[in-house]
Amino acid sequence: MGADGTVDEVHRWAAGLDALHARIGGYFRRSEPRRRVMEYLCGLLAPLERKNGWTLAEQAGELCPDGMQRLLNQADWDADAVRDEVRGFVLEHLGVEDGVLAVDETGFIKKGTRSAGVQRQYTSTSGKIENCQLGVFLAYASTRGRALIDRELYLPTSWTEDPARRADAKIGEDVTFRTKPALARAILERALDAKLPFRWVTGDKVYGHDPVLRGWLAERRLSYVLAIAPKYRCGPRGQNARTVSAIPPEHVWETRSDGDGAHGLREYAWALVSLPGERDDGFNDALLIRRNLADGERAYYLVHAPAGTSTTEIVRAADACSAIEECFQAAKNEAGLDHYQVRHYPAWYRHVTLAMAAAAHLTVVRTTTGEGRGWS
Repeated sequence: MGADGTVDEVHRWAAGLDALHARIGGYFRRSEPRRRVMEYLCGLLAPLERKNGWTLAEQAGELCPDGMQRLLNQADWDADAVRDEVRGFVLEHLGVEDGVLAVDETGFIKKGTRSAGVQRQYTSTSGKIENCQLGVFLAYASTRGRALIDRELYLPTSWTEDPARRADAKIGEDVTFRTKPALARAILERALDAKLPFRWVTGDKVYGHDPVLRGWLAERRLSYVLAIAPKYRCGPRGQNARTVSAIPPEHVWETRSDGDGAHGLREYAWALVSLPGERDDGFNDALLIRRNLADGERAYYLVHAPAGTSTTEIVRAADACSAIEECFQAAKNEAGLDHYQVRHYPAWYRHVTLAMAAAAHLTVVRTTTGEGRGWS
């Protein structure tokens, strides 16, 4: 690439960040936090090994982290309003009518016991029980790209039922215990209220196993492809998903490539099995099965979609389940999503929201330069 191309890219990068800052700047009433949030975003986007108060302050030419910590802990600004602007920024650049909303949680490994929501609990981030916080997130995926647009911190009952811990972590009295599927529903309700353009909702097993969430989606006539475990019972006589997957004959399986993975080309065979139950709303329920052609491993999804929806479209929606995992990886590696050193409940939302903004900026820049990876 020539020097002019590099300069142009830098200008586009800076102009895009200026536009994003202008968009959220109005929610910082005073000039000092308004200026500092720009420094915070620049630090999150800088090639730093760790992106915490100290390193962000050093990147901004400051001698101590007090200003960065004040931005997260004491400054007067509304993290939810900024979140809404980040969502609008993403939709402005990535929004399409057949977009996908993907919900999932990710873990934030922590030491100690004072960070809001921390306890020993299972996290898919490491695949085991860790001392960690869990955040439930929503990603928007389209043919143009994918980005995180909403977030909620999961608070176990060890926190919600302990007044002393709540007070220490500045957890408001209005915050109650909610399961991860309940947090997902709250996030999805906000997406509906904002009138996001989308056609599908996807999610991992935690959400696929929850009948309340699935019922809520069905009541709103929303199509979904939600992962379930092999032992989850969904068949006409109470059979589990693994048993139902033996029903389709070999000729109905459709083979699709999912692109290059860590060990070469990933190819899967897919089959769709109708599930029992009469509906009068024009929707059908089905079990989608994915079989890895390399090792035979299978994955299972509950599908709720309008009658006549093609298997190809359903498979495309299932493919988008991986979009949020890619968002987590990018936001952590490139925008410091998990690099924070804050304990208070509101401060977690502030850092995570700004990291989402930084990651969204990178996605949009890549989209405009043709380097982004969309869902297809």
